[in-house]
Amino acid sequence: MTYSFSPATSKLAVSLSDGIATLSIDNLPKHNALDLEMWQAFPGLMATLDRDPRVRVVVLRGAGQESFASGADIGEFATLRADAEGGRRYEATNEAAFWAVAHCSKPVIAMIRGFCLGGGFGLALSCDLRVASESAIFGIPAARLGIGYPPGAMKLVTAAVGAPAAKDLFFTARRIDAQEAARLGVVQRLVPDSRLEEFVLSLALAIAENAPLTIQAAKAAIDEAVGVGHPDADPVALADRCFDSADAVEGRKAFLEKRRPLFSGR
Repeated sequence: MTYSFSPATSKLAVSLSDGIATLSIDNLPKHNALDLEMWQAFPGLMATLDRDPRVRVVVLRGAGQESFASGADIGEFATLRADAEGGRRYEATNEAAFWAVAHCSKPVIAMIRGFCLGGGFGLALSCDLRVASESAIFGIPAARLGIGYPPGAMKLVTAAVGAPAAKDLFFTARRIDAQEAARLGVVQRLVPDSRLEEFVLSLALAIAENAPLTIQAAKAAIDEAVGVGHPDADPVALADRCFDSADAVEGRKAFLEKRRPLFSGR
């Protein structure tokens, strides 16, 4: 099935199958660059996926075979980011998109093929897990463009890769290959190009089979531990909810009966 959304988000496409929602960045003529309307669409779209009980896992990907996302649309820089005031407004929109992805209560996996640069890299780092093809290229070229990043976005980058790696990437503005990205912890899984989609689907389905309330509680606790937790999330209450859930009963019963548990998220 496909979700419907406003024409302003026509360069984002969402499909849902077997509990996996796939959100595609679809701006192929510009290598999946993200324009202002696309950034603005992320909070509402992620909220829709978060509320939908059918969604167990979200996969964020780029359309086509060449780019995850090549960054913010540089064609808008001269008009929308021409001065500090415009820059702050634009960066606030970027940051809202990053936090919308990061604060989704459901696991979000970035499936990365080709270029993953600038704001696209920021979106990937806002995800919980990143799976990349062996030919993927990463980088944050802000220091070559003379633009600033908002503190919230920096917080998400630093939480994902650590302060030294974040400084290296920002200070040098260099591009790194997928192998170095894996060594830095940017990427959790590195697979051959031909197996990327198959692997990500398998990973997403494996996660989707597990207890949703347990995953939600674990995500909230881990995010709080690294300083990027949702301000309204209470990891203790979420953990308590797991013990009182029907899923906890199902998990124990399935274990004793030596069968696969069927979790409902209740």
